[in-house]
Order: sequence, then C-alpha cells, then structure tokens
Amino acid sequence: MQHDKILILDFGSQVTQLIARRVREAHVFCEVQPCDVSDQWIRDYAADGLLKGVILSGSHASVYEDTTDKAPPAVFTLGVPVLGICYGMQTMAQQLGGKVEGHHLREFGPAAVRARGHTKLLENIADFTTPDGHGMLNVWMSHGDKVTELPPGFKLMASTDSCPIAGMADEERRFYAVQFHPEVTHTAQGKAILERFVLEICGARPDWVMRDHVAEAVESIRRQVGDEEVILGLSGGVDSSVAAALIHRAIGDQLTCVFVDHGLLRLNEGDMVMDMFVGKLHAKVIRVDASALFLGELQGVSDPEAKRKIIGNEFVTVFKQEAAKLTSAGAKGAKWLAQGTIYPDVIESGGAKSKKAVTIKSHHNVGGLPEQLGLKLLEPLRDLFKDEVRELGEALGLPHDMVYRHPFPGPGLGVRILGEVKKEYADLLRRADAIFIEELRNFRDAASGKSWYDLTSQAFAVFLPVKSVGVMGDGRTYDYVVALRAVQTSDFMTADWAELPYALLKKVSSRIINEVRGINRVTYDVSSKPPATIEWE
Repeated sequence: MQHDKILILDFGSQVTQLIARRVREAHVFCEVQPCDVSDQWIRDYAADGLLKGVILSGSHASVYEDTTDKAPPAVFTLGVPVLGICYGMQTMAQQLGGKVEGHHLREFGPAAVRARGHTKLLENIADFTTPDGHGMLNVWMSHGDKVTELPPGFKLMASTDSCPIAGMADEERRFYAVQFHPEVTHTAQGKAILERFVLEICGARPDWVMRDHVAEAVESIRRQVGDEEVILGLSGGVDSSVAAALIHRAIGDQLTCVFVDHGLLRLNEGDMVMDMFVGKLHAKVIRVDASALFLGELQGVSDPEAKRKIIGNEFVTVFKQEAAKLTSAGAKGAKWLAQGTIYPDVIESGGAKSKKAVTIKSHHNVGGLPEQLGLKLLEPLRDLFKDEVRELGEALGLPHDMVYRHPFPGPGLGVRILGEVKKEYADLLRRADAIFIEELRNFRDAASGKSWYDLTSQAFAVFLPVKSVGVMGDGRTYDYVVALRAVQTSDFMTADWAELPYALLKKVSSRIINEVRGINRVTYDVSSKPPATIEWE
C-alpha cells in the first residue's frame, strides 16, 4: 500500500484504538504499534517517506516511575509532527526537558479548557467564548499526574483551573500535546482537533477509503493464502459475514465456511445464515449442530470468563473435527483458519500489540487458537473498526440489513444468560429477544422517520436467573426476569443507554410477558459504558 500514514504509539490506554479510528475517519491510514519499539524500527518505518506524523497515546502509568515506558527518542528527530495525548503529553514533556508531577487533585470527566497561545492546532476551534473573549473547549480529562514545567522551546497552549498546563506546543518543530483526550466523543471538538493535526499540520493525503480497500485486501489475502484451503467460522454476525464475503471474493472455492450452531444463537438464525451464504452468495458452507456438545460442557458453569473459555475451546474441537473430515474426504485440507476479528475485540482482550492494556474481558476469537489446531490464522478485518467493516461489506455488495445488523457476541446467548447456561433459559431468551428486536424495527422515531433498531447501535435481551412473584388473571406466577438493553454509540468504546419511547417499552414488555410463558417481569438497563460494559458478561 502506498498510502500516507500516521504512526500511533500505544502506551496501554484502553482508548488508544479510538485515536486510530478518528484518524481513519479522516480517511488517513494509520497503524498502532507498541511504544517500546526500537529507534531503528522507527527509522526503518519512516524510510519509505510515507510517514507523516506520530501520535503518542495515553496510559494508566506515571511517567516519573523508573519502570515506565518512554517514547523512542527517534520519534523526536524524524522531522515529522508529533502529538502527545494525556500520558503522551507527559512523556513528551519529561523526555524533552520539562517536569511532570503527581497531584492530589485529579481530573476524571468533563472539563472546560481555555485555549491559549493561538497555536495552529487549536486556531479557530472552540465550543464557546467567554465574555472576556477567551476561546473554550469542552473536553474529557482522565489524569492524576500533570506537567508542571514546560520543556525548552515550548509555549503554553491550553489550561484549566486545576491544570495550568493542559496543552503545550513547539511550533517550530511541530510538536503539540494536550492533557485531555480528543479521541473520545465526550470532547466536542476532538474530531476537528485530530483532523487539524493529521490533514493540515501533518499534510497527510485522505486516500484511505473502503471501496478502494477491497482490491488491496483481496490482493493481500491471495498473497497470504496462495493455493491453500481456508476454513472460516461463520457466525452470521456482521464481522464474520464480511470476512467470509471478502475471502470468497479473493479465493472462491478455496474457502469453506463452517457454521457452528452451538445452541446459543438467536431465533431462526441458523436458517437465515444458510439462506444468505449458500442460497445467495453460493459459498461452500458446512452446518454443524453442536448444541448438545456446548450445552453439556457449560452445565454447572456460572463464571463469565470460564463460559467464554469453554465456548472457545469447543470451537477448537469442532474445527479440528471438520478440518479432519475435509482431509479424509480427499481434499488438500484446510491450512488456514479465518476469523472476523476486529480492533475492538483486540482492545477489550488486552490484546493490543503493546500487550500493556488491562484486560476487561477475553474474546474467544482473539489471540489465535491453540497450536494443536494446526492451522495458520487469517484475520483480514483485524485492523478495521466496526464502521469500516460495514463500509467494506457494502462495497462487497452485501445487503444493507446484514451489514448494519447489530453486533452479536461470539459466545452468543452464553454471555446473555447470567450464571449457568441451560437450554430452558436459552429458549426463553431467544423468544424474548426476538420480540424486542421486532418491535424496535416496527417503532419509528417521529422526528427522523428511522426505526428504533436503526437508531440504536446494539439492542438485546438478557436472561436473569432469578424468579419474581407475579399475577396473571386470578392466579399467582413465580417466573423468570429478563432485562432489555439498548445503547447508542459511535465507537463501542463508550456508550449511552438509549432513551427508548415509553410506548415502545410498554409494548415490548406486554408482548414478552404474554407470549413467552415462563417470564413474568421485564426490566430496562439504564447503565452507560463506562462504568458498565455493553454486554452483561
């Protein structure tokens, strides 16, 4: 690829990949690498002349600790612009001769930052102006340490009442740094700030476009795979569907999709998957009913991480069996395992390339399957965000309804049934979830005309393994509870609960209680991420 590029050095922040997402939204290619790459690696990376700038991410660490990572010194001698964010600002300050200290007064949450110094990064970017004529920015802070002394050559660029140095700049060398996080949606002008840095200060070409990426991705897959066979775990979700369509475009019948019904799918999902991929795309798909195997292994297990690992391990078992069958049938045998892994999966598993992020939860399709599987790993979507995957799917000609279907976790209903997974629970949840989704599609917002399914980013029902007393007719009931969950988000790293109309919630609740015998109470989850996660487990 001959795209201009931005290098993002990851110091272990949970939102590092959001920086990459914002850069990609500006149609500029970027890559995330661990912060401890060598000076020689940095120089080699820049040798092709396509590197236009470097961004230093945040971190949970403190720069003044002896064991703390620093940016490779070569970053500051390349002659390209550098942007430090939060910890990235602090390590820039300390490495270039400034001073960073811990402070008893921390800033976690929204803050109003005053722009100072009229630097190119913040010029004419403001959310409001004070009566005194000062430009102000509504930003998101997340730090305990702060820069207390500017490095030589730097001037003050921004401040808050509790953080006098909230931004600094050396415009001669094109070094900029901010204490706040422009990558998160809570910073209102964050997109404008990052676009200013990438497009104007760095001068990168905005030529990273998904419709053009199809040809590059197809060529990359063909180079990797050659004439070997590929087996792909097809779930029916957006990620695995786009991966299947992309790989099929590249190598055709060298791809065999294995669709595993683990007994934890949504209502009628298996039939819909087969209709799309066999009936419409004419791909080779083997359907495996492994529900008894999965449910048997999950019996008596209630810990969320244990459930995820069991489901991941059983996938290995199924794939080994299917690969062996293909070989014994006289075919060359699969040499590659393809997966629909995307960036958010990698982040939340603590699997970012830096290996420094704190693990939130594991994903069964991240990090490679056990070596005994004997297959090489093909992950053509691993460096793409969800919105890029959707754009790629449309460019490949997949139906809009499939491409914009809400995400569904790899472990399926296994992580939407709290505690032990039982077939009875899965059957109840399937029906309740289907009613919720159906009504979200039916209800339309008067202002936009869109369905509430399209206005939410992810929506589903969760089964709670507790019973509550109810009354139906003249009789007493003692049945289970489901919680409805619907969120709105642009990046899935942060999310707000969706303010669904009361009439919609009322109808969903009434239908579930009347149509799903065994459930007598419906609740609605009004937790945002953070502090909650989108899924319950």
